[in-house]
Amino acid sequence: MHPLQFKHAVDAALTEDLSLGDRTTDSIFTDEKGSAKIISREEAVVAGLPVAAYVFAQVDDGVDFKLACTDGDLIKPGDVVATIEGSVASILKGERTALNFLQRMSGVATLTRQAMQEVAGTKARIVDTRKTTPGLRVLEKYAVRVGGGENHRFNLADMVMIKDNHIEGAGSITAAVERVRKHLGFPVKIEVEAATLPQVQEALDCGVDVIMLDNMNSEDMTAAVGLVNGRALVEASGGITAGRLGEVAQTGVDLISLGYLTHRYRALDLTLKLNV
Repeated sequence: MHPLQFKHAVDAALTEDLSLGDRTTDSIFTDEKGSAKIISREEAVVAGLPVAAYVFAQVDDGVDFKLACTDGDLIKPGDVVATIEGSVASILKGERTALNFLQRMSGVATLTRQAMQEVAGTKARIVDTRKTTPGLRVLEKYAVRVGGGENHRFNLADMVMIKDNHIEGAGSITAAVERVRKHLGFPVKIEVEAATLPQVQEALDCGVDVIMLDNMNSEDMTAAVGLVNGRALVEASGGITAGRLGEVAQTGVDLISLGYLTHRYRALDLTLKLNV
């Protein structure tokens, strides 16, 4: 990621903590120098180190943030993630904001890695959704990639995705696709949500690029994959839990989109220990 992609999020987070100063730290410390270590308390996939480094640089560009690992590494309890050297006051002022980003992004990456392990040996690829924390989408989607997953669309302009409400409003899948092609032209890639096998066939007849199987059981997914027979990418979506991933992957779908990667993750347990 380029810092411009997360600058706004970091600036907003630092403003929450420091807009009126730090009464505690400023009362105790002046020019003291020291160092600190960010340490993991559990096994996980680390993500967000560039963001944490940027946090401390924004607080004080004299702080030296040294990586002890890189994003995507598997870390264990007791592992040092990074060391920070410089003004004690600056280290303490950046501590919580840096940890907040690291803990959450690492949580997303860890959950994604676990999902990848569940579909290992199949052709299914794990992708995320737009069910992200408002304002933090680029960070959470980056963490999905760190964990081995792939990104679906970032925003509503990335591709055409015709979902149930579009179909309802247009009257049918065919009508919705026709309107899109009239407005945008034929070359645009189109994904259509299908809840039944007849809808899968209708989407195929329209020549769409991706068919999303919405909340289908595994038997119907297998039938849908056979019906499509390689003429479009097939995506499974809707209510797919971690315990069902292997079963869904075995149906032969190309993609499995998981909203829970970015809205049900658990923040990694990290701590910062100061040495003066």
